Amino acid sequence: MAGTVLLPGTGFLELALQAGHHVGCDTIEELTLEAPLILPERGGVDVQMNVGAPDGSGRRELNLHSRAQDADRDEPWTRHATGTLAPAQQSPGPDAGLSAWPPPGAEPVEVEGYYDRLAEQGYGYGPAFLGLRAAWRRGNEVFADVVLPEEESADAAEYGIHPALMDAALHALGLGVLPAAGEGRARLPFSWNGVTLHAAGAAALRVRVAPLGDEDTVSVTVADSAGAPVATAESLVVRPVVTAQLDAAGSSVNDSVFRVDWVTPSAESSCVEARRWAVLGPDPLKVGQSLEEAGATVFAADHLGSVAMLDAVPDVVVVPYTPELDDTDKLAARVHEVLYGALGLVQGWLADERFTDSRLVLLTRNAVVTSPEDTPNLEHTS
Repeated sequence: MAGTVLLPGTGFLELALQAGHHVGCDTIEELTLEAPLILPERGGVDVQMNVGAPDGSGRRELNLHSRAQDADRDEPWTRHATGTLAPAQQSPGPDAGLSAWPPPGAEPVEVEGYYDRLAEQGYGYGPAFLGLRAAWRRGNEVFADVVLPEEESADAAEYGIHPALMDAALHALGLGVLPAAGEGRARLPFSWNGVTLHAAGAAALRVRVAPLGDEDTVSVTVADSAGAPVATAESLVVRPVVTAQLDAAGSSVNDSVFRVDWVTPSAESSCVEARRWAVLGPDPLKVGQSLEEAGATVFAADHLGSVAMLDAVPDVVVVPYTPELDDTDKLAARVHEVLYGALGLVQGWLADERFTDSRLVLLTRNAVVTSPEDTPNLEHTS
């Protein structure tokens, strides 16, 4: 849709039908699609469907969420659909009313070039979804023949009703059942009500869609190629969506796969050699030794004043900080000590014009956790 790849609304419908079948609720009483499920260009999406315990009448609540695959455990899930499943009502098998085909009194509708016209409106269908073969109109009703492409039809038996086939059945809505959504908008399924699957595994359908008095609501009946009922939807509500909103949502989904990573840099010795360095205070991390091995000129100093007294003030002054506390009961005091010590050092540095062209580097260890195996050093995190 407008260049954004979505799970079709009929995909949610199939998931709900399968969930209902497993818990003995063969009717979708209501299924509301709250947010589109946008598929990223790279990586996958984890989908989670929850079906609640039955109430006194056997109904069960349903919720469907997703989030980026391999997301952190604290990454929030996006809710896409909510609904209610119900046991099927005991009644004689329905008559789809589609045995006579084409329907008596229906006039043919030209469908050649139809998908090209839809593409101009922002609907970009892949090969599996180009299933509309013929259509007829009778008053405000539209009838259609839809077929799965040959390469997809072999998989039809694995579904209650193949999402691409059911989606193609809804393409009849654009043949005069509903008005156009308007510039920059598209109509997408919003709410299914009273959906029952009567037969599974169809690879071709006869379709009837008819408005229900509201310009956004239709009934949908589908039968197999012999006219036997496959599925009925008492009502389907479609809503116009601003396609620019899909672009924004797609960007947020794609951004969600990015993670912060810490990479060990490779030292460029030429950069080290070109500078004069000073290491201030104790050096248990052996920073000075590492710099000298890289070819740098290094001075050791006890305090900032002794650095300032050198004939040539170093280009970089490094102050290594290392944990000194073993007693966690004194952690708060140690944090204050380190914090105020660093503050005094920076204030002295800024007050001395001799350091105007130099750089001060405070070197900590484990102040930032860069992997699950790290233990943070709270003295330096401050």
